[in-house]
Amino acid sequence: MKNFLIALSILLSAVSGITYSSVSVDTPPTVSTTVMIYGDSLSAGYGLPQKAGWANLLKKRLQTQSSVYQVINVSISGETTLGGRNRIEQTLKAHHPNIVIVELGINDGLRGLPIKSIHDNLEAIVEACQRNKAAILLVGMRLPPNYGTAYTQKFRDIYPQIAKRHKLKLVPFLLEGFGDKLEYFQADRMHPNERAQGKILKNVWKDLHKMLKSNQGIRNSVIK
Repeated sequence: MKNFLIALSILLSAVSGITYSSVSVDTPPTVSTTVMIYGDSLSAGYGLPQKAGWANLLKKRLQTQSSVYQVINVSISGETTLGGRNRIEQTLKAHHPNIVIVELGINDGLRGLPIKSIHDNLEAIVEACQRNKAAILLVGMRLPPNYGTAYTQKFRDIYPQIAKRHKLKLVPFLLEGFGDKLEYFQADRMHPNERAQGKILKNVWKDLHKMLKSNQGIRNSVIK
């Protein structure tokens, strides 16, 4: 696990190219629920075939249940919480999501940026979503131990702190269950491979499914 996290530290921080990934299609007239994924390379499908990422798996799962669902992936490889904060208002106005899955922060942490800045940027993103009447599923990440016990723990605590304050659903760790298994990663030993995408979806789906069933922020949802 330690070797994986150190590799994650070196390689993920080096990903600076921008990869915009959208899995949306022409919106059918019946669409009434839009789920927007707002993340970095782990959600953008970095290094994967175009339709192999967990975002597309989510889209397929929802559309097999009902035509009312639309999944839009506006994740960008190398994205930081500041970048996410700067574009959130415009993105919300463009897509009018009912649910926003926020998966950001790891690139900030790997650069050793101030915990307060990461916290404040994530909170600003959450508050923007709430002002636009979108429900939020917050997704947490974890740092490698070589960043020091104090910093790594404070980073890890950001997500539950924000979730508790704003009463959000929380995925504690996106890579839970396979983060220490190299067979689920690409050659860079950092980005999840195609085999891992179903596991990521499983981690996200548990709470997303509850949000859909409870109609939190949703109009006319028929999830089963």
